[in-house]
Amino acid sequence: MNSETMTAYNEDTLPAFTPMPWSLKEIRSAIPNRLFVRDTFRGLRYLARDFILAAGLWYAATFIDPCFKSSEVAAILTPVGAEFSRWAMWCIYWWFQGLVFTGIWVIGHECGHGAFSDHGIINDTIGFVTHTFLWTPYFSWKISHHRHHSNHASMERDEVYVPKTREDLGIPNEHHDTGIDYDEYLGDTPIYTLYMLVRQQLLAFPAYLLFNVSGQKNYPKWTNHFDPNSILFTKGQRNVVIISNIGIAFMIWAVQHASLLYGASEVVKYYGIPWLGVTHWFIMITYLHHTDPMMPHYRGKEWNFQRGAAATVDRPFLGWQGRFFLHDVAHYHVIHHFFPKMPFYHGEEATQYLKSFIGDHYAFSDKPVFKALWDNYSNCQFVENEGDVLFYRDRKGQAVRRPADPYYLKAKSGVVSSKIQ
Repeated sequence: MNSETMTAYNEDTLPAFTPMPWSLKEIRSAIPNRLFVRDTFRGLRYLARDFILAAGLWYAATFIDPCFKSSEVAAILTPVGAEFSRWAMWCIYWWFQGLVFTGIWVIGHECGHGAFSDHGIINDTIGFVTHTFLWTPYFSWKISHHRHHSNHASMERDEVYVPKTREDLGIPNEHHDTGIDYDEYLGDTPIYTLYMLVRQQLLAFPAYLLFNVSGQKNYPKWTNHFDPNSILFTKGQRNVVIISNIGIAFMIWAVQHASLLYGASEVVKYYGIPWLGVTHWFIMITYLHHTDPMMPHYRGKEWNFQRGAAATVDRPFLGWQGRFFLHDVAHYHVIHHFFPKMPFYHGEEATQYLKSFIGDHYAFSDKPVFKALWDNYSNCQFVENEGDVLFYRDRKGQAVRRPADPYYLKAKSGVVSSKIQ
């Protein structure tokens, strides 16, 4: 079947979405109270396990170069084989140490939500140490991250992954009697798209902290997480922002000192590349949670907390490795958005109760995560300038879902056409 005989895209026939009707109190009552109980010692056991794994991997890595650079191994494997094997072992170290470091970061994230312990001083002490070790300004990020949870999927108030609109990209509105060459605005080559995706995976989190990249576009220029006077913070939060900055300053000194003692290349091999793994996994996980053509965003009064919480996707991220090393942060993220103070180790059971109550409003995808990353990065391009319930459009200006009436009829009455030829 050629393009002339294919059925034209018609938004009237897309699956319709009706926003969630329940209150947060109704949803909360469906989940047993015992799943909200925080066990400090259980959390400490997970943290100790992560530190032991990190130290064990670090120690094992000290044998890689001496072993594969030895004349005995070169004689057995040949010099080329020994060199190949050496770098293969480093890649294995980087993969698993990156996952372990990410798990440590996740523990800090639990602390930031108060989900690690009933005691605030324990949460903030462990969170500050673990996040500072991984170049995250703990208190500063904790503040903005709380605001993200409080406003998730709100076009006006969310902190991160706020969709671009037609107007943001300079794309004119679609009318019944006009067509748009979307390639003129969105037609990147696959190589360029891959470059931009890799750049996102490695640099997006530092860019968000430093320059508010992907953050709320209504914030002033130069908004960042290191300025105590930033719009992100209140005057009462100024001192903890400074404490976060002191922690990052200490890390700068520590890395410089370690580089002088052991050499910059050694610091990069043992610590730097695994840290890049943290930024990659963290961005990939959060991007796939919050960016999907099936997930709605809201404007105005159509948004509420529970609707925003449901606008995220659970994914079986890296299978057993994601569950073991990443503490289920991707497997059971929807429940985390509903109840951020719930400990991660109750996420699996609580999700079953949540899923049973909200039904089709629970979102899950078992698409392989790297394919999902490519597909969503390619297809989630922009949302409309108008409308209260919004879905991403792809490089052809097409969506895979539409809001149900009366939201859809309201949008159609404006400048947006229901049909795109």
